[in-house]
Amino acid sequence: MPTLIANPTRIEAVTNKTILIDEHIGRLKSGHQQVSIAYLQCPAGWIEPGQTPTFEEFTLVMKGTLRITHKGGYIDVQAGQSIITHPGEWVQYSTTDAEGADYVAVCLPAFSMDEAHRDL
Repeated sequence: MPTLIANPTRIEAVTNKTILIDEHIGRLKSGHQQVSIAYLQCPAGWIEPGQTPTFEEFTLVMKGTLRITHKGGYIDVQAGQSIITHPGEWVQYSTTDAEGADYVAVCLPAFSMDEAHRDL
């Protein structure tokens, strides 16, 4: 029988600004370790520490612009666009627009702070 996820698990993550993460599927909400699906709401001027994750991340921007900085520069991902970041690549997520950004992140395997390998 299919499993309904009636509502996500809300996580408030604080870097330089608070972001809201609604995990629909993943380690916390459903116990899945092979995949995570989350909706993130990030305010203007938010910047996450750089990281070199061991997971692949598929990101679909729903609103605003999400900047992905990498060793060779950066890519601005607009609403309606998507980007894939690969395991072992250094990346840093941030927002540059006044409206911030909302996006859906799918991680394979599921997101874990231990596997993100964030810069200190």
